[in-house]
Amino acid sequence: MFCSGCGKLMPEGSTFCPQCGRPAGAAATPAPNPASATIAPPAPPVYVPPAPATALPVVPGLAYAGFWLRLVAYIIDSLIIGFVLGVVVLILVLTTGVLAFIRNLPNNPNPGLVFQSAMFMAFLFLAAAWIVAVWLYYAWMESSRFQGTLGKMALGLIVTDMQYRPVSFGRASGRFFARFITNLIPLFIGYIMAGFTAQKQALHDMIASCLVLRKI
Repeated sequence: MFCSGCGKLMPEGSTFCPQCGRPAGAAATPAPNPASATIAPPAPPVYVPPAPATALPVVPGLAYAGFWLRLVAYIIDSLIIGFVLGVVVLILVLTTGVLAFIRNLPNNPNPGLVFQSAMFMAFLFLAAAWIVAVWLYYAWMESSRFQGTLGKMALGLIVTDMQYRPVSFGRASGRFFARFITNLIPLFIGYIMAGFTAQKQALHDMIASCLVLRKI
């Protein structure tokens, strides 16, 4: 008797094939034919529509700050900066003799050229000092652990990068100086963009890749 599996001659009375171990009398299982195997067609790709733009970020407890909140924060900051720097300028005027010069103008309507040049240089110095002071105020406060100026803190606003992380001093400085470009756009459109862009970004926010968020 031959094995139905491997074809080896089996001794008489054997229950199992000594070669392959198949039981005696078991039918052979034909090997699958790869050519006749049915291959299922690949599933068609499923179209997933893009998520619509939303006014809410992915960070829980935060949302994009709109134009009006940011305007109020800017007004608060302007009042604080104007008051502090105004006091500093007043002290300088009282201690440098400028006030006395202004009082004596009726008696000396034609000051010398040297004095006029000194006054002009003093004006330029004060203007530059004003810009530096405002820059340091915004850049330092927005890159600090508070992530915002006093006006933003009063309204629960913070400044982050596009991944909702705190910004560095360099990025906060870039955002501040980018406002000079925003100021060049007529009709304050660069600022009004914060009211209708998807992530409530003004032009300087886009340039510096920053976001202004509010705590909810």
